[in-house]
Amino acid sequence: MKFPDNLKYTKDHEWVKIENNIATIGITDFAQSELGDIVFVEIETEGEDIDKNEIFGTIEAVKTVSDMYMPVTGNIKEVNPNLEDTPEIVNKDPYGEGWMIKIEMSNESEISELLSVGEYKELVNI
Repeated sequence: MKFPDNLKYTKDHEWVKIENNIATIGITDFAQSELGDIVFVEIETEGEDIDKNEIFGTIEAVKTVSDMYMPVTGNIKEVNPNLEDTPEIVNKDPYGEGWMIKIEMSNESEISELLSVGEYKELVNI
């Protein structure tokens, strides 16, 4: 399983890549492996302001449906357009082509509450 060092993580198994005031968010390799084959991703919150820990979308796999939670407060600027037609890219490339959303952060101090790669590995016992 991969856990890139340049990302931050959440206890809900999302990853966050921060570039200036923009955060790209997806689910971790661990999360996609636990979910199994992903068949549908629903994110209807583009353009909305979403608070930290609120649900921004759902991800459906063959065996379950899971909510996805905002790791930091912000406005959803972009939803990955490839998820609608090819949701399985999340299984193949969760940290690259399988990203979920890009947001403009409204409270950068929340970044300090995210997990480092080491803390996330401890959480998932890797």
